[in-house]
Amino acid sequence: MKLSTRNLLGIKDLTKEDIELILDTASQFKEVLQRPVKKVPSLRDVTIVNLFFENSTRTRMSFELAEKRLSADTLNFTASASSVKKGETLLDTVNNILSMKVDMVVMRHSASGAPHFLAKHIPAAIVNAGDGINEHPTQALLEAFSIQQKFGRDLKGLKVAILGDISHSRVAMSDMYLLNKMGAEVMLAGPPTLIPKYIEQAFPVKVEYDIKKALQWCDVANVLRIQLERLDQPLFSSLREYSLQFGVNSKLLDSLNKDITIMHPGPINRGVELDSDVADGPHSIILPEVENGVAVRMSVLYLLADRTNASNN
Repeated sequence: MKLSTRNLLGIKDLTKEDIELILDTASQFKEVLQRPVKKVPSLRDVTIVNLFFENSTRTRMSFELAEKRLSADTLNFTASASSVKKGETLLDTVNNILSMKVDMVVMRHSASGAPHFLAKHIPAAIVNAGDGINEHPTQALLEAFSIQQKFGRDLKGLKVAILGDISHSRVAMSDMYLLNKMGAEVMLAGPPTLIPKYIEQAFPVKVEYDIKKALQWCDVANVLRIQLERLDQPLFSSLREYSLQFGVNSKLLDSLNKDITIMHPGPINRGVELDSDVADGPHSIILPEVENGVAVRMSVLYLLADRTNASNN
């Protein structure tokens, strides 16, 4: 089987079969990562540029490690140390990089749609590592993979609550596309000011403004970071008030009559949306998510390279 698309621009563009193929392949790569020798020659002679116009730690390191594990040649680009600072356009920057015979571009950008723009203008395969408040497809894929690993089953019928800053989260957008395609039930919960007004008309999701009710309903809670850098106006009274009303802590979890699984895409604002005793507690799969991210990104890169080679032959 091959992917139906030569780029990974968003979960919106993937079929259910694409998602299943990525997750099944990630399972095989996770086995590779448990071996004493964690490297395979799958992408030998493939050159990948990591094009990051926004700060990133986890995503960038995860992609870099995935590329090294696949034996790819990598080139790392940081906008702050490039000619972008001198006024060079995005297309000129990428065309200059492509003149070095790059096969694939992993791109993070603050502008929604930037990877889609590139995909229309350059022949290299594009992997969206997060664009504005649009999508973050590999994060949603690694979360789905982590849920599968935790529950030992597919996502159909599973109840997943996404909590917090929905309006500014590209992770939430990709999660909604993926979970709905895979047959999970989705609930969004948080302050009314941080949940898009017409979201229930755009997606088959439930909306809840009471965090305890959302936690009581779900099997899995994906707790999102408050995107302070994207808030151009106050949307809640204070971080302390947010924590008291919408934060997830052990006292709140203990008040439920069930156990739930806690996730977080990171980085965590500890003591705001999530207390440390929950983030580091027995219900959390946050660290396994990080490990699974490498396997999922290995899967994406491998499958896209295979799809690109098939198209070129």
